[in-house]
Amino acid sequence: MIGELISRIRNEKNVTKTELARRTNINIGHLVHIEKEERNPSSRAIKTICRALEVPYQPLMYSDEKILSDEQKEINMIDHISYEKILAVGSLDSFIKCPLDIPSANMAVKINDKSMEPRLEEGTYAFIEFNTPLENKDIGIFEYDNKIIIRRYVIRRDSLVLRADNKDFSDILLPFDGEYTIIAKVVGTNTGLIF
Repeated sequence: MIGELISRIRNEKNVTKTELARRTNINIGHLVHIEKEERNPSSRAIKTICRALEVPYQPLMYSDEKILSDEQKEINMIDHISYEKILAVGSLDSFIKCPLDIPSANMAVKINDKSMEPRLEEGTYAFIEFNTPLENKDIGIFEYDNKIIIRRYVIRRDSLVLRADNKDFSDILLPFDGEYTIIAKVVGTNTGLIF
């Protein structure tokens, strides 16, 4: 997925492969293989590419070694993966132990509303993995309409739904090319639920 993400960023920033090769001093042939997912870039190469494209390094590192399924490619999920933003933490509550059965978690976030109850109760912690492609019915953290929300990602034949498990919250219906950004996937909770 990282090669596809680099290609997307490069195209959105109107940078040719030749120009990126010049800026990074990475052979153009190697860049082509990276973008085609035929080679994995080293962490040093990712840092150099990010510097050249003027994007933060960490979001791309979170996408390293992740692979998009055919269904995820078909709905252009790569266009909705976050790459320019990093999470801003409003307060520092504490550290929480990461369970051994959730080794992919990057962070734990406190659930601050009732939208995903009863599955995720307000006040519990959700363990999240940044920049991870979502499968149908996964729970994710999204940026939508300038807000950060947690919802279930439902893939329909002709559209997407960001669905709250709590029926008191409305579904958000989106076309495949709708305006939303996938920030993270919920991979477990501190109450023992594994997703």
